[in-house]
Amino acid sequence: MQINTDVPDVIALVMMIVVVTFLIYVVIYIHDIPYEIAKKRNHPHRDAIHIAGWVSLFLLHVIWPFLWIWAYLYTPGEGWGMETIEIKNSPAQDKEIEELRARLSTLEMKLSEINERVDSPDSKETREVR
Repeated sequence: MQINTDVPDVIALVMMIVVVTFLIYVVIYIHDIPYEIAKKRNHPHRDAIHIAGWVSLFLLHVIWPFLWIWAYLYTPGEGWGMETIEIKNSPAQDKEIEELRARLSTLEMKLSEINERVDSPDSKETREVR
């Protein structure tokens, strides 16, 4: 018995193997994107993101968008961005703030003096109203 192999059948088989191999490579490449982001950002959980990416392969990439978000939450230099950062003023700024506070208290005192004069019974404005 002789096996008859036609050239188109062999070409189709080779193309199918190439396409399936390419698709497998693309799926693996895509699942690794959050890990690459985490590695680039020096994320403290990059290994967990990598393992979760492999788990996502078996879950048909259902959790993959959450891994992407998880990888992007950590910013190099800032961390998670949820810490309270205390801003310290320079000595020149501290001096300027004190000068502005002194000016403000002076203006408040002058304003209260003006209000007292206007509200006093002897003021000209009060006499005209009566």
